[in-house]
Amino acid sequence: MSALTVDHQSGNGYEWDDLVRFWKETDAPEGCRVEIIEGIITVSPPPGNMHNATAAKLQRMLYQVLPENWEIFQTQGLSVPERSGLYIPDLAVIPLESMKRPGHAVPADEAELVVEITSSGNANHDRISKVHGYARAGVPLYLLLDPWHSGTPTATLYGRPESGTYRLLASVEYGEEIGLPEPFGLTIDTGVFPVD
Repeated sequence: MSALTVDHQSGNGYEWDDLVRFWKETDAPEGCRVEIIEGIITVSPPPGNMHNATAAKLQRMLYQVLPENWEIFQTQGLSVPERSGLYIPDLAVIPLESMKRPGHAVPADEAELVVEITSSGNANHDRISKVHGYARAGVPLYLLLDPWHSGTPTATLYGRPESGTYRLLASVEYGEEIGLPEPFGLTIDTGVFPVD
């Protein structure tokens, strides 16, 4: 699949609104995820079974601690125009009030927690580009579930974004527990997540 590159510095005429319009008009096969990552429209195939099972297990855990006015979304666009990004995380916890606006995306800083689960083909986007994008947007917590991490599946929690950079709050191998701080107050047993 092809990618469209937009360089805001080169004066090629493409602005954020143009890029979002191209994103909306991208015709991708059913189930594919279309995102804008650092000014490039990317198309990823549908996630695999183990990936979906991990998302479902974590979603079930999160529902135990969510306030009534927050929801978990699996296909919600989060915009980060200052990083030329429009991401669709695997899970995003967002107050329902934020969903009242029209369109296909909300500003990323309105998410309380974002979760990405790596796939073999897009792991570097989740490990590098999106870490910087979510931090720049000010998303309070970013949980990276990485079954492809150097042969040892890991869960890494980033938080306290400041000046576009996260602090590493915790990193564990699958099989260990990792805690989400308040307002979640949830301990996650990563041993329940399947590995490809």
